[in-house]
Amino acid sequence: MKCLWFFVFVLALATAFSASGESFRVGYAEADITPEHPMPMGGYSARGETLSEGVRDPLYAKALVIEAEDVRLAVVGLDLNRPPMDDSMDSIFERARALGVDHVMVSASHTHHSPLIVLRDEPGMGRERFEPGVLGYSAFLEEAILDAMREAVDNLQDARIGWATQDIDMNRNRHSDHEPKPRDPELAVVRFDAMTGDPIAIMVNYAAHPTMHPVDDLRLSAEWPGEMMAAVESVMDTNCLFIQGAAGDLSVRTTPETDTIETYGQALAQKVIGLAEGIETSPPAAPHIEAVMERHEFASRIPVDNEELLDAYRQAWFPEFVNSMLPEFEGNKIRPTLTVALLNNEVALVGGSGEFFSAHSIRLKERFRGELTLFVGYCNGSQFYFPTIEGAAEGGYGGSPQVAWLEVGASERLINDALITLYEMSE
Repeated sequence: MKCLWFFVFVLALATAFSASGESFRVGYAEADITPEHPMPMGGYSARGETLSEGVRDPLYAKALVIEAEDVRLAVVGLDLNRPPMDDSMDSIFERARALGVDHVMVSASHTHHSPLIVLRDEPGMGRERFEPGVLGYSAFLEEAILDAMREAVDNLQDARIGWATQDIDMNRNRHSDHEPKPRDPELAVVRFDAMTGDPIAIMVNYAAHPTMHPVDDLRLSAEWPGEMMAAVESVMDTNCLFIQGAAGDLSVRTTPETDTIETYGQALAQKVIGLAEGIETSPPAAPHIEAVMERHEFASRIPVDNEELLDAYRQAWFPEFVNSMLPEFEGNKIRPTLTVALLNNEVALVGGSGEFFSAHSIRLKERFRGELTLFVGYCNGSQFYFPTIEGAAEGGYGGSPQVAWLEVGASERLINDALITLYEMSE
């Protein structure tokens, strides 16, 4: 009888330990990606090749590695205008697998006060005009992202998860003239805790352009997302990473009290903190990660190989920038990356490689019946704007062929593909 009771006790202990998150682990790390040299800046064509002048606040690559049943997903938030170029992303995917990371989602905040990372050490693409420190930034960035992932893997520990959402009135549709204007107001906060209940990291998903800081201030800055993350980290005494949403047609909505990056970021941080403090985390009932990434191919709305048109773009920006981008658009084709991940059959992450309009995110969330759906913008690449059919028909900045090269309707097809994939994963 004693042996029987001992067996029951051991079985109960093993079951309790398994349910406590044994097969669900989370690790976090970050790397400073602030350039050491003055850099051309991404975001505004009016700056041209003008170099940055100092640093207002540091830029980071923040990596969250999630492990479930020996499958690992890395979610990386960058204080940059865009993720690395496709060839660099391919290298990151391959090298991440050597770290035991199966799936990667690298998302940029889209701050317009960050270095331009597309220049190449090749003729006509930067070699003749820019210093080696400028041309070497993309290689430095790749290493920094992988270093952060590597350290996050080393920091993996048994974890709990919880989340909360709230619709807040801190963004606005900057594109459409038609009412009602689409707008995704959802602020999502995902909290990852150690088994002790102490937070490991807080992930924030919201959609609004980081374009508040004056254009003529040439200091590098993480903009309002950086201010928000710093405030959350200070109050919550933990790590915070920001994942931009479908912000293609969304700007910040400010009041006289929130009209600077400091005040706006701190106001949003208070919303985040309020949600985070109320989240009760627990080990997932069924730890599981499933993810797929695919590069699609669509026609371009403009003839990318037309030299007269390219010269117009070279004058609007500067020649080396345009020339460095062209290899990604070979054959007048646009090749966006779609990344879909489902965590514990509860949390869906859909990543699109560009500036998706907010209606895409709204419709995806309405149609997928998961517990939480996050749209991840500027993810694993960037091919400019992804308007809706209605947005493309309306034209204007963000909807016109000049900045939205993808064939009309392709964005909807990508969202439909993501939805189908999520339902297949959740079967």
